[in-house]
Amino acid sequence: MFPNKERLAQQENLLALLIQHGLVLHQKGEFKEAQAIYEQVLAIQDDHFDALHLLGILLAETKQFKKAIELLSKALQIKPNYTEAYSNLGNALQALGRFDEALASYDQAISIKPDYADAYYNRGIVLEELKRFDEAINSYDQAISLKPDYAEAYSNRGSILKELVRFEEALVSYDQAIRINPNYALAYSNRGITLQELRRFEEALVSYDQAISLKPDYAEAHSNRGNTLQALGRFDEALNSYDQAISFNQKYAVAYSNRGNALQKLKRFEEAILSYSKAISLKPDYAEAYSNLGVTLKELKNYDEALVSTDLAINLKPDYSEAYSNRGIILKELMRFDEALISYDKSISLKPDYAEAYSNRGNVLKEMGHFDEALISYDKAINLKPNFAGVHWNLSWCHLLLGNFQDGWQGYEWRWKNEDLPSFKNKRGFTEPLWLGEQPLIGKTIFLHAEQGLGDTIQFCRYVPLVAQLGAKVIVAWQAPLVNLLKNLEGVSQVITVGDTLPVFDYQCPLMSLPLAFKTELDSIPLAPQCITSDMGKVAKWEAKLGKKTKLRVGLVWSGSTIHKNDHNRSLTLSQLLPYLPPQIDYVCLQKELRVVDQALLEQHPEIQYFGDALEDFTDTAALCELVDVVISVDTSVAHLAGMLGKPTWVLLSFSPDWRWLLDRDDSPWYPSVKLYRQTEINDWDSVLKRTKADLEKMVG
Repeated sequence: MFPNKERLAQQENLLALLIQHGLVLHQKGEFKEAQAIYEQVLAIQDDHFDALHLLGILLAETKQFKKAIELLSKALQIKPNYTEAYSNLGNALQALGRFDEALASYDQAISIKPDYADAYYNRGIVLEELKRFDEAINSYDQAISLKPDYAEAYSNRGSILKELVRFEEALVSYDQAIRINPNYALAYSNRGITLQELRRFEEALVSYDQAISLKPDYAEAHSNRGNTLQALGRFDEALNSYDQAISFNQKYAVAYSNRGNALQKLKRFEEAILSYSKAISLKPDYAEAYSNLGVTLKELKNYDEALVSTDLAINLKPDYSEAYSNRGIILKELMRFDEALISYDKSISLKPDYAEAYSNRGNVLKEMGHFDEALISYDKAINLKPNFAGVHWNLSWCHLLLGNFQDGWQGYEWRWKNEDLPSFKNKRGFTEPLWLGEQPLIGKTIFLHAEQGLGDTIQFCRYVPLVAQLGAKVIVAWQAPLVNLLKNLEGVSQVITVGDTLPVFDYQCPLMSLPLAFKTELDSIPLAPQCITSDMGKVAKWEAKLGKKTKLRVGLVWSGSTIHKNDHNRSLTLSQLLPYLPPQIDYVCLQKELRVVDQALLEQHPEIQYFGDALEDFTDTAALCELVDVVISVDTSVAHLAGMLGKPTWVLLSFSPDWRWLLDRDDSPWYPSVKLYRQTEINDWDSVLKRTKADLEKMVG
């Protein structure tokens, strides 16, 4: 018997030495060599606990989780009360997404060793994955109570609190983690995300920068920093941050997608598409990238492709409320209004507090002529998000269109807070106070400035003499094409061009805020200024170019600027218009810009005279208006010009027109000489053009 005991002792010593050697190699990261030694031990003794346990740990570390689980489970059959083995088994189960089993394993470890802080910590991670957030916080709290300097537990606790929108508490947790471990880059980065959620953007940048200083190749921190820079509107800097993130992780799909968002904001749409496409190639199930790609394609007016991309996002993520809302926007552009409403309703059912979806839903209802329902939808959006500038703006348009000027003018002031509008992007930072009719102006100087389109300036310049009549010295800034036309406007002391150096003044007011200042109602719209007339020298010049007038002469404007947000709804093509132009009339094209689709066709119709760049500014256009019998125009600045000049003007309007043309009337309180031809059904230009043709034929006789 003794020799057998000696042999067993020698074997045990050998196995112990092998285990010790394997552990040294294991700890040095020489996994292949360590694995060979552990397997050698098991070849000698297949139920050797240490070899099973350590090899199980090693296999988990090298992501061979199924085999790791098998070995750790076998080890626990040998030592059922070995707490570390339960914890390690839980880690392997967690890695395979077998969270309920992992939780049971951590609970078993804790039942054996109630003061096992690491098991509580790992248990918290699993509960977080299971979205049992309150239990996860309790588990992290247990870990911290047992190990007060547990920085990782504080950091993970902060992440759950952030997920629960308890941002201030999350910050406290991150700060605790950083106090314990000042070199904790992950905690700094997550702290930055939390600060961004609190809109403390500059502090967030500082936190990201601290994370990056500790870990310069920290791709996630660079990408998150880019998100904060985007929120600050610093899109070029955001791009640099995303590019840094990608340089450290060239397969970082999220950074490519976020980079696409920044490019989209910079209106570099083609580059944005490439960035989204790269994100999708790296992560084919990336619903957010597909949705944002759809938004970009919409901006390029590639509506059918945009719809396909958005539908892909929804197929990948059926509960994606934002994608349904974006889908509604695209369907609205395609004038598929009923389908758009269905998309918005689905979006809202998934996210009942989605103010943006309610606002966009209101826009569709307005386009359909369902104004009462539109107002209800806007009000719901405002109740959910009282400071949502976009919905206040949309609501103001609806009020103005309905002739409810009091509420409309008040709401129109939200344009200065609506980040999506040119007026917001181009607003000027005045130190001088805004005048809205409250302060006396006798002996004061006021600066009135154009802020939107040329047609808006023409329409609202009528208020300038009223301001002068209050005793003010009036300085005005017009867009360059209008300076000569409006230079003799009554009551103006000084005219400058938009963008020029500003003189000294006491008050300032944007031109389109003057109706609010004067409390304009439908029955108190000021008359057009009589001093806006055609330059007789220009009239003579253009009369010579047109030649002797021998028959009815009609001025035409069938399309406006392509950059106008509603252009697809207000403009025609020449091919749509031509069949409705009686042949016994001379036609003059009053628009300066022609679309490519119209250029070749216009060359085939010499009966329509076109002058293009010979129209240097609006004094030329005004002279041409003077020389025609009637102006027929879609809703463009020329319609306002002709109306202001008192020229008979026929304005062709869509079913849901711009607010200034109001509803259910064929005249305009802004321009007595204007006659309105409205669509009676959505997108029905034929009926509009038939009526204009019939009226032209009556004029010909």
